[in-house]
Amino acid sequence: MSDPVTTITARLGPVVSGIAAEIAGEDQGDVDPVVRPSDRADAQINGALALAKRLGADPRDLARRIVESGALDEIATELEVAGPGFVNVTFDPRFLERELASVAADPGLGLDRVDEPLTVVVDYSAPNVAKEMHVGHLRSTAIGDSLVRMLEARGHRVKRENHIGDWGTPFGMLIEHLVDLGETEAADSLSLGDLNGFYKQARGKFDASEEFRERSRQRVVALQGGDGETLRLWRLLVALSAAYFRTVYDRMGVLLTDDDLVGESHYQPLMPGVVERLDAAGLLVESDGADVVFPPGFENRDGDPLPLIVQKGTGGFNYATSDLACLIERTEDIGADLVLYVVDAGQSQHFQMVFAVAEMAGWLDDSTEAVHVPFGIVLGPDRKRLKTRSGEPVRLVALLDEAVERAESAVLERNPDLEPAARSAVATAIGIGAVKYADLSTDRVKDYVFDFDRMLAFEGDTGPYLQYAHARICSIFRRAGVDRATVRTAPITLTERSELALARLVLAHPTAVEAALDTFSPHKLCTWLHELATAFSAFYEHCPILGSDEAVRTSRLALADLTARVLERSLAMLGIAAPERM
Repeated sequence: MSDPVTTITARLGPVVSGIAAEIAGEDQGDVDPVVRPSDRADAQINGALALAKRLGADPRDLARRIVESGALDEIATELEVAGPGFVNVTFDPRFLERELASVAADPGLGLDRVDEPLTVVVDYSAPNVAKEMHVGHLRSTAIGDSLVRMLEARGHRVKRENHIGDWGTPFGMLIEHLVDLGETEAADSLSLGDLNGFYKQARGKFDASEEFRERSRQRVVALQGGDGETLRLWRLLVALSAAYFRTVYDRMGVLLTDDDLVGESHYQPLMPGVVERLDAAGLLVESDGADVVFPPGFENRDGDPLPLIVQKGTGGFNYATSDLACLIERTEDIGADLVLYVVDAGQSQHFQMVFAVAEMAGWLDDSTEAVHVPFGIVLGPDRKRLKTRSGEPVRLVALLDEAVERAESAVLERNPDLEPAARSAVATAIGIGAVKYADLSTDRVKDYVFDFDRMLAFEGDTGPYLQYAHARICSIFRRAGVDRATVRTAPITLTERSELALARLVLAHPTAVEAALDTFSPHKLCTWLHELATAFSAFYEHCPILGSDEAVRTSRLALADLTARVLERSLAMLGIAAPERM
């Protein structure tokens, strides 16, 4: 990676390791100098504190030796030992200029691909067949898609999996309702996206008619028994629902396709094997007629051991069995090194127990890590779950459509001369981007209030603000009549404070991506992006571009272009478009 923190770490690693060996009288191995961004300087070296504690040395003395080593002479204009043993670093502008030139010439803009890529499975979105996607699916879909994009940008082998709900007892009533309507009428209804209406009609008949209930029960038996005609009707329901999911994903601009669908039905044949393997491992216990596993460390409210039920007393399986079968396939068949489950925080204990049982059975070991990536809920103005006035969850497609409509009104007001087709495309980018950014910029473990006015604002920490920064840079080049590609090899000279501040943030791009991936938290990338856009605004205000002499003009155009490229690429990692006009 080409960013100042990485460069300093590479320079100082051998130096600090040598100092440690000299003090200890023997090799201490590789020692991390612990270089971090700082609000007190351009960067801070913190490694002396932990190293001094380990060696029984004076941390300030260690810090002085790091400064006096000369390793940073070409990087820093000032090195200050501060506090108990920190080293504050002020970058040399010439060093930053060299780093910018390297990033500008790099197709990855300083973000390297990893040397040893992992096979990563990301489980996200997970709607249910014959049910509409609602606001509850927004967070999993947006967060999961962003993580996929960042992981792919680092060169990992990523397998997307959309674990849809396509099996279970409700399919008896859904198939019978399809039969009653006739396949053509049912297909017309579902193809129009009225999945909720279809489901409610089936549920209403199930609740009102004993005859329909009995037919539904028999249909479940036929489905589970593999009856050919029943399976054909079931596949029709799944296909119509998948077509609807596809329209939502296309509207939202996420990467999921039909090839990523892995339904609950896929794991049904694997579940008996899960029970057999747990039994063979001596982990299965009978409790109240059910087959369960007691992972250590889990208790109910009364302090009694809490079981993970893998087979009910009736012989049926449940979500835990399915998730165990899923985990086995992902580790043993796919060969995943890392499995991410982007599922709401309400399922935290469930996944903790599933992972614990998988470890007990040997299906998870040091070679594979399974991580639950939890998130909070989307709230309405009343700070309760966002719902319609009738108390129903808000349809996701309706929410996206309203965001685009509001964005189009804003674009029309700001830029009335934009042609209708261009205005529609920009409105879609802004509206969808605003919804995604509002979600992703919130620490995923927290709830947040959904507010169209705030998220569609062109000021503040919003998607439109970032998109406008990119569009503004593009407009500078249009006004100048300059092709952006022609300045990409031009030298960048940094003299003004706002130029230096912008340069430091442009170079922090790889660090921001890594920080987001370290904890699977896209909001960390969003925080840096907002800082970058704000720094560009200050640069634009204080450093005239088009009115400067040619050398300064070219330098600032090159810095502006590089900023736009980094903005565009980073927004793309969030699944957000970067319009050239707004």
